[in-house]
Amino acid sequence: AESVRWPTVGKYKVDVASFEALALPELQVKEDTDLFVIDEVGKMELFSSLFFPAVLRVLESNKPVLATIPVPKAGRDIPAVARLKNHPGATVFSLTTSNRDAMKDQICSQLASQLV
Repeated sequence: AESVRWPTVGKYKVDVASFEALALPELQVKEDTDLFVIDEVGKMELFSSLFFPAVLRVLESNKPVLATIPVPKAGRDIPAVARLKNHPGATVFSLTTSNRDAMKDQICSQLASQLV
């Protein structure tokens, strides 16, 4: 039996095929979808060559999206993550353990205004 050589991020192995089988069908833009929630768009997820184009299609659909992205390591964003942060419709909220409860209300109200 041939062993699968999965990419790694730190101590984690990334099963790209299983990830794509689960994530890609959920990223299809459909008429009855009101909101996309993506946790997260980071290094692990970007081992899939199909994932980021699917995320971009969701963004371009003008459906509301709530997505998490990693804090840049050494001040440098992953290029795909930078594209999301700089997307014209994006609002970036920086969450910390001390502000996350307060930010929750702000994020919820902004999403609620887009779901009307």
